[in-house]
Amino acid sequence: MTNTTDINIEVARLQKEIVECLGLPTENILFNYSNGAETTSLDLVTVNPIHEQAFLLHKAKGLDKLEALKKMRDYIVEHYKEENSYTLQWLKVGETELHTSYFRGRNVYDILDKFYYGREVNSYKIFSITLNPVA
Repeated sequence: MTNTTDINIEVARLQKEIVECLGLPTENILFNYSNGAETTSLDLVTVNPIHEQAFLLHKAKGLDKLEALKKMRDYIVEHYKEENSYTLQWLKVGETELHTSYFRGRNVYDILDKFYYGREVNSYKIFSITLNPVA
């Protein structure tokens, strides 16, 4: 694939496939790309429609956008549902409403990284993190 149009079509197809695998509305998924010297990073972010907060779902790196997307798709298809499920209760400092969010990750540290993605740590209070029972 050398044609830019072909690459853009493949990027759109992979993004659509990832959204479908997650079963979330398209408007609740963000694909954040950043280019390094030799790699492209993809941060897949979900937006909660109730409290409108964005959380990291997973990070992937590739030589280019397509490779990063393929790695993300493979993760979603092969590993995402196998990771531990956690419930996190939190509050934004200065507000009074307690929120509940759900994450998948390897451990509590992974969940905290996903929660605090793009956030100032001191702006949020976490009240509980619970490992959910295996269904």
